[in-house]
Amino acid sequence: MKELDSMLKGTMEEISGRVTKVSELRQKIGQDVLLRGWVYRHRRTGNLAFVVLRDGTGIVQCAIKNDENDKSAWDAANDVFIDSVVYAYGQVANDERAPGGVELRTKDFKVDFKGEPFPVSKDQSAEFLLDVRHLWVRSQYMTDILKFKAFLMRTCRSFLDERGFLEFQPPMFVGNAAEGGATVFEVQYFNRKAYLSQTGQLYSEAMISGYPLVYVYAPSFRAEPSRTPRHLTEFWQLEPEMAFYDQAMNMKLQGELVETICTEAAKKQPDILKKFGRDPSDLAAIKAPFDKMTYGDAIKKLQGMGLKIEWGDGIGLDEEKMLVKDNTQPVFLTNQPKEMRAFYMKINPDDTRTVKDADMLAPEGIGEVIGGSERVSDYNELVKRLKDLGQKEEDYKWYVDLRKYGTVPHSGFGMGSERMVRWLLKLDSIRDAIAFPRTMNRVEP
Repeated sequence: MKELDSMLKGTMEEISGRVTKVSELRQKIGQDVLLRGWVYRHRRTGNLAFVVLRDGTGIVQCAIKNDENDKSAWDAANDVFIDSVVYAYGQVANDERAPGGVELRTKDFKVDFKGEPFPVSKDQSAEFLLDVRHLWVRSQYMTDILKFKAFLMRTCRSFLDERGFLEFQPPMFVGNAAEGGATVFEVQYFNRKAYLSQTGQLYSEAMISGYPLVYVYAPSFRAEPSRTPRHLTEFWQLEPEMAFYDQAMNMKLQGELVETICTEAAKKQPDILKKFGRDPSDLAAIKAPFDKMTYGDAIKKLQGMGLKIEWGDGIGLDEEKMLVKDNTQPVFLTNQPKEMRAFYMKINPDDTRTVKDADMLAPEGIGEVIGGSERVSDYNELVKRLKDLGQKEEDYKWYVDLRKYGTVPHSGFGMGSERMVRWLLKLDSIRDAIAFPRTMNRVEP
C-alpha cells in the first residue's frame, strides 16, 4: 500500500518519528499506526497469517489477511524467520485472544531484513542458551529480567540520593586484595602485578572523610571456584559506606532499603513479577526491621535440627536455607567468628571472639543477599587484625593511613544486585540475572 511506502521514506530519524511503540498501542485503539521490530513468532492458518512482533517495549500480534492485503504484503508475512526485522502498518484493535489484549489489523507488511533461521527454539538446555547468550538476550524472558534489574538499581539510587548520599567510581585495577588473596584475579599491569577489584569498599572508606555518605555501584570480581546457582565471578554490587554510623544504624538502613525495593517493585512492576511467578503481595508484605540471629544462636538452632556443626564452623548456603526455611521475611545473621571474617571488621566488645557484622539472609532458599559490618576505625586495632589474619601491613599502607588522619567510626555494606534480582523474581539461577554471566568455566560470549 502507498501508506507504508510513504511512511518509510526519509531519513532514519524521520522514519523513527513515525513509529509507534508496542507499549503505546492501548492508547491508540481504532487508529492506524506504523510498527517496527523483530518477529517473535509466526504462523499461518488458511487465509490468515499471524506475525507476533516485538520491539523491546512489548509484543503484539499482527493479523494479515490474504484477501485484504497486496500480494507483496501477504508473501512477506509468510516468508520470515524468528528475529527477521519487519515493518507493519494497520489499525489497532482490541482482541483479548491476542498477546497483550490488542491486535494490529494489518493493511501492509514489509520485511526489512530476513536473515537466517534462528538457532534458538523452545525447550533448549541451559548450557546451550549460555553458548548463544548473544542471541538469547533478545528473548522476552531476558528483556523482562534486565528491565527489572534496571528498575531495581534506579530504586536503590533514588533511595540513597534522597538521603544525601554521593555516588562515586572506584578503580577496577587495584594493588591489594580486600577480601583475601585466594579469591582475586591477578593481572599483568605494565611491569607489575595488579588485581581486579573485589570490592570498592576500601576506596569508599577513603571517601567518607571528605563526604560522610557515599556509595558505589560497580562490578566486583571474585575468583571463587564455585558452580552453585548463586555465584558469579563477575557481579555488580551496590556498596554504601557511612561515616558516624555504628552497626545498628547500618542494619537499620539495610532494612529500610530492602523494604523500599520490595514495596516499589510490588507497586510499579507487578506485570513482570507475575510473569516470573512472584505474587506482588508477597513483596508488599516485606517490612523492616528484620529479625536478628547471632552466629552462636544459629549454631545452636542448627544443632537442634540435627546438623553436626560446632562453634567456629562456617555457615554455607545449605545452613542458611535451614535457618530461614520457616521465614517469609529476611533475617540478619550477626556476630560471626573473627577468624572467618575480613580484617576490616570491628571486634564485637560483647564477645571478642566475634565481629560486628551481619549477613542478610533472604527466604525461599536464596541465602545471603547483603553483607555488612562496622569497620575498624582504630589504627592499632586494624594493624592487629591484619597481623592476626596473616596479612602484611605494608600491602595496605594507604588504607592503614586512613586511621592516622581524621578517622571516625563508620560502617557499610554490599548488596549483590544479581542475588537480589534472583530472589525477587524467583529465578532458578543467578546466571539469568545478568546479561552475559561469567562463571569459573565460562568467559564468552
